[in-house]
Amino acid sequence: MTIYLEDLVIGEKLVFGRHTFTRDEIIAFAKAYDPQPFHLDEAAAERSLFGALCASGWQTAALWMRSMVDYRQRQAEADRRAGKDVPESGPSPGLTKLRWPKPVYVGDTITFGSTFTAVEDDPKRAGWGIATTADEGVNQHGEIVYAAIGRVYVKRRVPRS
Repeated sequence: MTIYLEDLVIGEKLVFGRHTFTRDEIIAFAKAYDPQPFHLDEAAAERSLFGALCASGWQTAALWMRSMVDYRQRQAEADRRAGKDVPESGPSPGLTKLRWPKPVYVGDTITFGSTFTAVEDDPKRAGWGIATTADEGVNQHGEIVYAAIGRVYVKRRVPRS
């Protein structure tokens, strides 16, 4: 996402990348950050409402973030190599409506991405605007497993007067 606010297209979807979840990484993440039985132990997970070992939603969220950061870095590097201007990247004022509608199981491959849903000027900063995104992780069956509404500051090509 090495583009200026004026270049954003509402409805444009960016696909950041894919990740296949393994048993060992699900358990390792759970041990470190979310030690629930259904993330740690296959037998306990089978008895849970999930029915099988599944990833922490926080692991899915973290991998969405890693995928987005990697995508932005790849895009910026490609633009630099092509001699294009790479605008400064802005911070995020946060996200809302974070949810995990479906569990992520061992072997699931999740595709991570974002769709631009709104763009607005920042009334306090003439050189910046704010983009709103619908952020998703979708499994190999087309089911949403991660969703959030994100917001990020995006540099304007020409500051507002």
